[in-house]
Amino acid sequence: MKTDLFSSLKLMHGAALSTALSVAASMVIAAASAMPVDAFAASTASTAKSDKAAKKPAKKAAAAPAAKVSSRSSAAKSAKVAAAAKRDDDDDAPRAVSKKRRVSYTMNGRHHSVVRRVAFEPRSPTAGQAFGLHESPEGVALRSSVAYVVDQNTQEPVYDKNSRSVVPIASITKLMTAMVVLDSKEPMTESIEVTDEDRDYEKNTGSRLSVGSVLSREDMLHIALMASENRAAAALSRYYPGGRPAFMAAMNAKARTLGMADTHFENPTGLTSQNVSSARDLVKMVSAAYQYPLIRRFSTDHSYEVYTGKRTIAYNSTNALVRNPSWDIGLQKTGFINEAGECLVMQATIDNRPMIMVLLDSAGKYSRFADATRLRTWIDNGGEQRVTSADANGAGT
Repeated sequence: MKTDLFSSLKLMHGAALSTALSVAASMVIAAASAMPVDAFAASTASTAKSDKAAKKPAKKAAAAPAAKVSSRSSAAKSAKVAAAAKRDDDDDAPRAVSKKRRVSYTMNGRHHSVVRRVAFEPRSPTAGQAFGLHESPEGVALRSSVAYVVDQNTQEPVYDKNSRSVVPIASITKLMTAMVVLDSKEPMTESIEVTDEDRDYEKNTGSRLSVGSVLSREDMLHIALMASENRAAAALSRYYPGGRPAFMAAMNAKARTLGMADTHFENPTGLTSQNVSSARDLVKMVSAAYQYPLIRRFSTDHSYEVYTGKRTIAYNSTNALVRNPSWDIGLQKTGFINEAGECLVMQATIDNRPMIMVLLDSAGKYSRFADATRLRTWIDNGGEQRVTSADANGAGT
């Protein structure tokens, strides 16, 4: 009697254990459909530990029938299948990690396929984009966030878009560099050598003018203006009486003399976002630079060759418009760094009038030249004065 009772208790215990395991497995499968893959993996691991803990007392009590072992095994397999199905469903879901891209390569005549992670970092916005200058209303469809055109003789504005905005100006800086060099009255035939001090350690840009190159002051100024050669501008500042610190002081002093209240210079090349100005100030700088015949001639030259003592280098103008016979350009300078976007200043004759044009923070390599052409066409067609809301009733942005 006792034996029969003990056997019945064993069977009831085994049945209860089997029922508990089945219920646990069902709960895991139900939860898996409503939780992310990572959470489900953690839950599965926790359930596996619970299963192991449940198995130990079962062994101590008695060996369960083969049918019940098979039931636990089936529950575990069901959980794994559910996890795999959940992972498949999440393949198209967005992930926080970088995307994978399959690439192929050939080695020893055989094709191999590998998967690598691809990191993507969008380009940082320019100063104009950060302040929303591209969104300003305008009379002509331009891609430059700052545009200013004035009659050179009367200083009357013809077109005005964000002309008071103070933004980085990149290599437009070199017009001031040229004026300070010429104001020094140092011999233009003096030899100047490029050293490590003239390398760009901020943007890490390269240069065709290698360290050790030797040119005359005139040749250095020529390629700095025409081809925007950064090491040439840096070397010119170093050979200034008192060195580069005195040169920078002279640049800022010249800006104050010209009434450029929105302007500040930190280096002679423009390879820093700390060189800033407004379009209105740049009109003053272009007007002053236009009074120097060498700046007019060098900046509008199409091409020029220099001998560095090691080799001959052929340079071309950075402004495609100077090679366009339909344009009458008396002075020009281009500029670009990421923070400034594409920049352009020019003195040109438009509609039989000498005009000064300033285009800053243009989007796209050629858009500044296209914007200049759009403005010229608009003026030729009798366009009326355009002033944006930012400049209509105050200091603007």
